[in-house]
Amino acid sequence: MKAATTALLSLLLSATSLAAERPQPPTLDYQLLDSKTRAADHFTQGLFFDGERWLESSGLYGRSWLAEYTDPSANPVRRKWLAGDRFAEGLAVFGERLYLLTYRAGEVQIYRRKDFSLEEVLTYTGEGWGLTSDGDQLIMSNGSDTLTFRDPNTFTITRTLKVTGGSERWSRLNELEYVNGLIWANIWQDPRVIAIDPESGEVKGILNLENLLRDSQADRWNVDAVANGIAWDQVRNGLWVTGKYWPKLYLIRPDGLGF
Repeated sequence: MKAATTALLSLLLSATSLAAERPQPPTLDYQLLDSKTRAADHFTQGLFFDGERWLESSGLYGRSWLAEYTDPSANPVRRKWLAGDRFAEGLAVFGERLYLLTYRAGEVQIYRRKDFSLEEVLTYTGEGWGLTSDGDQLIMSNGSDTLTFRDPNTFTITRTLKVTGGSERWSRLNELEYVNGLIWANIWQDPRVIAIDPESGEVKGILNLENLLRDSQADRWNVDAVANGIAWDQVRNGLWVTGKYWPKLYLIRPDGLGF
């Protein structure tokens, strides 16, 4: 019995030592390239930019919408309000279709991109948080440390990916954006954005947006005024980032990882 206890203790100490030795993913510097003002009442969930137009989803029950803008500071070109019992979450563009997650309704609403007409509703189990696409599949977060890859035609899971890096557990993964072969993810109630290898799940780098939160003059006493929203600007080679209730969008260029 004593020998078994000693062996177990040795194993636990070894595991703890290995965890302590894992290098923390590097924190990346970034350049601030541009900023844009907008209304400060967006509960931003998903964000997308095609070089000319913005697509955004905003959450909360009774206040959820999907919108398209040519200028974030102006009224939207079009806006689609969701039913009062649907809480909009992550948004992804796949071809000419928009995929919009719902928080706890277990459905993804699929719209025609050109006019926001509802084409189809597919279902899934659990919560919906963030959504993006690598061009072949959809990639979804649910607030845990695991991402799911999904078939765009059926929304069934094709594989799962556990996110790891250093000694930290990377849970509460939220809004997602696929850029330069990496999945960039907001973390709920955390100013950091992480870059994830889509094959191994390893965190390759960290962006800390704390300075942008301060600059935005968002209400820091509002626990919901967190960093959330990532959109790739392919032409200007940067990431547009924002947060819930932030009155600004920022274009930043990370130092490294394909930028």
